[in-house]
Amino acid sequence: MLQGVLVVLLVGLSGAIAPAAQAYDNPDLLPTEPTNIIDLADSLATGQEANLDQHLKEFEEETGWKLRVLTQYDRTPGRAVKEFWHLDEKSMLLVADPRGGNLLNFSVGDAFYDLLPRTFWIELQTRYGNQFFVRDEGEDGSIVGALTSVENCLRRGGCNVVPGLPREQWILTLITSVIGGVVCGFAAQPRKPNQLIAWQWALIFSPLWGILFIAFGIGPVVTRTSDWLPLVRNIAGFSMGVLVAYLSPIINDSKPSES
Repeated sequence: MLQGVLVVLLVGLSGAIAPAAQAYDNPDLLPTEPTNIIDLADSLATGQEANLDQHLKEFEEETGWKLRVLTQYDRTPGRAVKEFWHLDEKSMLLVADPRGGNLLNFSVGDAFYDLLPRTFWIELQTRYGNQFFVRDEGEDGSIVGALTSVENCLRRGGCNVVPGLPREQWILTLITSVIGGVVCGFAAQPRKPNQLIAWQWALIFSPLWGILFIAFGIGPVVTRTSDWLPLVRNIAGFSMGVLVAYLSPIINDSKPSES
């Protein structure tokens, strides 16, 4: 008898706690007028939403690519947006939901992958949807930044990586460039009398310092920006690392010994 009462109470409590689950597929939340944006989480200001809606409409008329935005928190129309917007292979749905670890999610039509590979969408999500970017730029900045990157890449005929080089990413490329230079410098230290540079050792270690400098230090820069300054700085960092590591034995030998 007691078990039956507990079952009834649990069922009643689950019904009282979980009615919001119906909102995961709730067409009643759809607007009555045609729009390219459904802002249920109030992530965009009224004027900003209207301007962005008009911009997405003009972009679709110009290029044929359909970009849509859905922001949600505790309410969402769910799968009902597919019929509302007639999403197809040339459609991209950006879903902004602050409840997760990353603000942004993307539902992408198959036609996009010919121009923007799956790695592009992963990088786009991690760059513009991470908590630090959202904290600094706001949810609206995250949404607009991601849309702008997609639009620019579609206009230029596709991208393998997300354009632009954030400061945090550039610092990482600079660090790997310097480390690559240090490895190259240590490898090139002379090991025989009257030897100026140990070319053989430098070549043996070239896969290591080459990956650090070229693949991780130069590659991310030249593929994301045409700005020459980060490239020059990374090359200078690599050269400095080479010199410091190469000259370190000479510097140590030149120090006066302690009596």
